[in-house]
Amino acid sequence: MTVIKHKEQRVGIFIDAQNLYHSARNLYSAKANFKQILEDAVADRALIRAIAYVITTESGEESTFFDALVKLGIETKTKDLQIFFGGAKKADWDVGLAVDAIKISPKLDTVIIVSGDGDYIPLVEYLQISQGCQVEVIAFGKSSSSKLIEAADDFLDLDSDPQKYLMNYGKRNTQRKQKGKQQNKPQQKKQSSSKKVQKNPILNKKAQDGRITI
Repeated sequence: MTVIKHKEQRVGIFIDAQNLYHSARNLYSAKANFKQILEDAVADRALIRAIAYVITTESGEESTFFDALVKLGIETKTKDLQIFFGGAKKADWDVGLAVDAIKISPKLDTVIIVSGDGDYIPLVEYLQISQGCQVEVIAFGKSSSSKLIEAADDFLDLDSDPQKYLMNYGKRNTQRKQKGKQQNKPQQKKQSSSKKVQKNPILNKKAQDGRITI
């Protein structure tokens, strides 16, 4: 399907930060380049709102990732990771993201959902049918719901250009290749410093005759 993109088009971007963060880490052991993703998502259109939905943990390992969002001018909404008795964990913003998208949609021509989670399919269909919005999805295709991709009016696959959409991916990939070459490089055999012992042909002959044991 051919989608229409023009400068007067009002765009709202809703980012499932947890989904994107873990997809980039699990697939490439890297971090998403949000600056480039945001730039390609907007595509010279009129950006009305950009909101990222964030899950915070006690370890705070995502802090630098979330700081990058703020520096880009992306609004962030946070929710603590819930840990239940027995160790079960719950962390999702599905409902919160959907509610905001529906509330803001009357002021938008295009809604962009940055996530590959299939739970957003009903939201996509509602925005298209009831609100008349063009709905675009941005995510890593390898970890995205195929039905979500089909439901969207347009899909930007971040797997199509990892070097563009990941931080320092090209540099890390080059380092891995160089490391692999060094590990696979054949090692030269060390020459033994000890002299080879010359066999005595007489003793060898006697041994063959069975008259002496070496």
